[in-house]
Amino acid sequence: MLTRPTPSPDAAGQVGAAEARDEIVVSGGAAAAAAPLLEPEPVLDPQALARLSGLDPNGNSHLIERVLVAFQTSVARLRPQAEAARASGDRAALRLVAHTLKSSSASIGAMRLSQLCARIETAIRLETLNDHDADLDALGGALDDVLHAVERLLKAQA
Repeated sequence: MLTRPTPSPDAAGQVGAAEARDEIVVSGGAAAAAAPLLEPEPVLDPQALARLSGLDPNGNSHLIERVLVAFQTSVARLRPQAEAARASGDRAALRLVAHTLKSSSASIGAMRLSQLCARIETAIRLETLNDHDADLDALGGALDDVLHAVERLLKAQA
């Protein structure tokens, strides 16, 4: 059973951020210097997670865990639908999946995924989907990134 998360901006801010600061080697002639990589933006917005946690201040309802598990379940159902809709050219089904994912990803603070889904949904509505094939191609990777961050957060709360 999962325990109540401790939503602090510091803890939540680490979700999806670099696990440890990596270093890259920058060639500089004969000598090479190591420079830290910039930390990427968190996959899950810490402020959104804090707001969600605020709805269950005592943690008695295990709200964050339930919402994150519901997101995982939703993605498991919607991803195959999106793939089938894209393969068959069913724009209405693809738009519905994008709309659903847009809302559910925003609710857990996965703002990049939500914005990607919004672009896809808008492109379908405006019938400019061909201009956004790259967005459709990126959807799977974006879903994977969010699911990975969700899994890490759930494990941290266990």
